Amino acid sequence: MRLMLLGGPGAGKGTQANFLTAHYGIPQISTGDMLRAQVKAGTELGLTAKKVMDSGGLVSDEIIIAMVRERITHPDCQPGYLFDGFPRTIPQAEALSRAAIPLDAVIEIAVDDTEIIRRLSGRRVHLPSGRTYHIQFNPPRVAGKDDITGEDLVHRDDDHDTTVAQRLAVYHAQTAPLIAYYQQAATAGHNRYIRIAGVGAVTQIQRQILAELSTD
Repeated sequence: MRLMLLGGPGAGKGTQANFLTAHYGIPQISTGDMLRAQVKAGTELGLTAKKVMDSGGLVSDEIIIAMVRERITHPDCQPGYLFDGFPRTIPQAEALSRAAIPLDAVIEIAVDDTEIIRRLSGRRVHLPSGRTYHIQFNPPRVAGKDDITGEDLVHRDDDHDTTVAQRLAVYHAQTAPLIAYYQQAATAGHNRYIRIAGVGAVTQIQRQILAELSTD
């Protein structure tokens, strides 16, 4: 099962990625993890990437794709793999296609901007533990306080309305075009395209994804 997840920030991709990798016994392919592993191992690709990063540059799509091609040869990728957060742009998707890296299905977790802003702007975090609350969906027992320690919760800068709006603007400019790209690829028979409304109970969304993936 070779999968890709698409969707805006706060759409719930991370939750569904954890579920799908566990359900199918496949690894999640993270470009960040790959870069760190290649640099740590001192491979040719890792040394090339480290040189670029040390100079303050961005690692090229060609290097990233080469790392992906190497990563999917590992034994844990035999049952499949899941891409989440990559590709981020049309050029990266085109490079992935040129490299003939196969995809069985692209799954879009669709959530509108208003809901995403409501979800993210309502988050509150207990920084020492990482425990997360939501003022509407999962409020702490005492407003502004962690349930376990009673310490203050923090409204992170990343979760303020203006910052969320900026993140959404970047998503729509750079990543949202992948939706049309992979829809067209599906029409051409290169992959399946599955669109799931990312609203409702997490388990309900999981059941919908599994039902779609089990359909011939």
